Amino acid sequence: MSNPADFKFLIVDDFSTMRRIVRGLLKESGYVNADEAEDGVVALNMLKNNKFDFVVSDINMPNMNGFELLKAIKADDALKHIPVLMVTAEARKEDIVLAAQTGAAGYIVKPFTKATLEEKVQKILQKMATTA
Repeated sequence: MSNPADFKFLIVDDFSTMRRIVRGLLKESGYVNADEAEDGVVALNMLKNNKFDFVVSDINMPNMNGFELLKAIKADDALKHIPVLMVTAEARKEDIVLAAQTGAAGYIVKPFTKATLEEKVQKILQKMATTA
């Protein structure tokens, strides 16, 4: 599954403009298959009812934040294999540590460039390929 077009992304952010930006950057990188969710509750429901290969999630969201979503994904046997890239406006060390401890595949601080997103996604996918 090394063809980027085969990967299905779920972009989770309560800010629609941010979801559009991430979707656009992924598309420019060749990842054209993406859905969006406005919070962790919607995202978890979508994950349980559809097949996704990758989650890009904001941390600060209403209803269910990114950490709660990450914990729910990692606690679910059917979902725990899906890599989660955390995105946040705050580069707090404790958030980065918590993300890593909870099982996040990576971490990006907003604002970020296409190159940063592309590099993180590729690194995570390469890591997955070697552990698969």
